[in-house]
Amino acid sequence: MAEPQNDRARRPAGLRLWRGNDYRPHYVICGHDPLSYWVARALLAPELAAGRVRITLIVPERRRGDGPDGRELDGVQVVRADRLDEATFRRAGLAGAAGLALLHQDDVGNMHAALCAQEVEPSLRLVVRMFNTSLANGLREFFPDSAVLSDATMAAPAFVAAALGEVAPTHFRHAGRTLYVAERDDVRPKDVVCGLAVTTDPDLVRVLPADEQAADVVLAEATGQPAGTEVAARRLVRARRRRQPLAVLLRAVRSFATRKIGIAVIVLLAVIAGLGWLNARATDVSWAEALYLTLVTTLSGQDPDVNKPAAAQIMQVVLNLAGLALIPLITAVVVDGIVNARLALHAGRIQPDRSGHVVVVGLGNIGTRVMAQLRDFGVEVVAIDRQAEARGASLARRLGVPLIVGDAAREETLRSASVEHCQALVVVSTDDGANLRAALNARALNPGLRMVLRLFDGDFAERIQKAFDIGVSRSVSYLAAPAFAAALLDRAVIATIPVGRHALLVVEVPVVAGAPLDGRPLSAVARPGEVRLLAHTPAGQRTDWRADPRMVISAGDRLTVVARRVGLSALLRETTPVPPPAPASTPTGTPNPARGRSAASGPATTPTPRPSEE
Repeated sequence: MAEPQNDRARRPAGLRLWRGNDYRPHYVICGHDPLSYWVARALLAPELAAGRVRITLIVPERRRGDGPDGRELDGVQVVRADRLDEATFRRAGLAGAAGLALLHQDDVGNMHAALCAQEVEPSLRLVVRMFNTSLANGLREFFPDSAVLSDATMAAPAFVAAALGEVAPTHFRHAGRTLYVAERDDVRPKDVVCGLAVTTDPDLVRVLPADEQAADVVLAEATGQPAGTEVAARRLVRARRRRQPLAVLLRAVRSFATRKIGIAVIVLLAVIAGLGWLNARATDVSWAEALYLTLVTTLSGQDPDVNKPAAAQIMQVVLNLAGLALIPLITAVVVDGIVNARLALHAGRIQPDRSGHVVVVGLGNIGTRVMAQLRDFGVEVVAIDRQAEARGASLARRLGVPLIVGDAAREETLRSASVEHCQALVVVSTDDGANLRAALNARALNPGLRMVLRLFDGDFAERIQKAFDIGVSRSVSYLAAPAFAAALLDRAVIATIPVGRHALLVVEVPVVAGAPLDGRPLSAVARPGEVRLLAHTPAGQRTDWRADPRMVISAGDRLTVVARRVGLSALLRETTPVPPPAPASTPTGTPNPARGRSAASGPATTPTPRPSEE
C-alpha cells in the first residue's frame, strides 16, 4: 500500500517505514555469535532503547557455533544471507535505517561490508567490531559517523583483574578527572567518588546500595596512587618463588629420550652392575678395583687371560658383549634426545619449571589482550593454544611468552605449563566444554588454584561455580554489548564496570526540553540499586562533581550517572520527551513487525529463554 503524502511529510528524516505506519528508528545488526545476541537484547525492552526501535538481524543461512546469535529472539526481524552485499542490505531494509552494526570477527570482511552499506545508505550511523587498530583508523577516515569498537579490549581488563584477585581495573577520564574502580580499603577516604557494590558475600553481590558507606567496592579519583590491579601485579611478582634447579634438571632428563630407550638403558646398566659385582667376587678385589675393571672391560675390553678362573673368563666375555650393546644404545639415546628436544622446543612442550606465573589458555582476541596486559604489569605468563599459529602467537614470541601447543584439557599439557605451581589460570577459548575440562583437570593438579573461565551461559556458570567451587566466569559478549548498543544509538558509554555477574555503565545523559525530569531536582535522578548520579553539567557551564541534590534540572543539562542497564533504560525515558501517539494501527491482515519473522524462511522459531546476567 502506498504511503499517504501527508504521512510522508510528517515522517522524521532518516526513518523509513518497515511495515505499516511504524515510525520507530530502524537498526540492522550483522553477526553470528553471542555478541550479536547480547547487542540485540540490549536494544530490546527494557534495555537501553526502551523498546522504541526496530531491529533487523542478518545471520548466515546455517548457524555457526553452539552459542546463540540472536535469531531466536522475539521481536527481531531475521534475514538469512551468507554474503553481506548491497542486495542483502536492500533486502534487510537498510535504506533509510538509522544505524548498522557489523559484528563479525573478520576485520577485512567488516570493512568490505561497510563499503557496500554506504552504497545503499550514505548517511548511515556505523558501528564496527574490529581487532586491528590500524584498520580501525582507516575506517574512521572513510566513515566519519562511525564507531569502531573492540570487544576484546573492553573485556580483557576484567579477566586480568580476576586473575590477580582484584576488582575490575576500570579506569576512565571524564570532565577533567581520572576515575578508577578499587576496594575501599585501598584508597584514601577523600578520593572516594561513590560506592559501587557490596561484595562481602560472594553469593549475593549488591550493586549501587542505598547506603554508600556499606560498599566495599568504590569509584575513586586517581591522585597519583597506583590502581589496585597494578598493586596486585607487583605483589605477585615479588612473591614469585625461586625456580628449583634440581627439578629442572630431572625434568629435562625425563624429556630427553623416549620411554623404551630409557628402559633399555636402565636394564643394560643393571646387567653391567650385576656382572661387575660378580666379577669382583670371582677375582677377590676391592670395590674400587672392581669398578675400574668393570668399566674398562665394558667400554674397551681386556686382554684375554687363560690363567683366570673360569667364572672370571665368563664374566669378561659377557661384559664385552654388554659393552658392544651399550655403545650403539648410547648413540641412539643422544640422537633420539636431540630430535625429540628440537620437536618439543618447536611445539613448546619443554619448558622450565615456573612458579607464581599466570597460565592463559586460548590466544584468540581476548586471550591475546589478556596476555599483553599481564606482561605490561610485569607478570610472568605461559600461553596454551591448540594451534601453533594462533592469532596471538606472533605477539607471544615478541613478548617472550612461552607458547605450548596442545589441548589444555589434557594433564600433560597443563603440567608442561607448570599449572601445579602457577598463581592463576585464565581459560578464554570459545568452547565452554573445553574450558570446563581444562579447569577441572587444573584443579586436580592444583587444588588452591585461582581460575577465571570464559563461559557464555550465565546460569551454567553459576551452577558450575557452586558445584565445583571454580573461581570467576566472564562473558566477553555480555561485558561489551552495552557499549556496542549505546554506540549504535549514538549514545557514548564512558565506561563499563563489571562487578561479579553485573555490568554497570557510566553514561552522560542529556536532558531534552519537555522531558519528565525537566524542572525536577537532582535528587530525583538517583534510584538505589539502579542509578547513581556522579556529576551534573548545567548547560554552558562546568561539570559539578558535588552538586546540591536540591538543584533544579533544566533542559540542556547533562547528567553523568553510573547505572545498571535497566536503571539506565528508565533514566533515558525520563530525560527525553514523551513520544507522540503512534499512528493508526496497521490494516487488518498486516503482520505485526514486533514479532520475530524471517524475511527468507517464514515464521521465526519459538524463542528460547536465556538466563539474565543482571
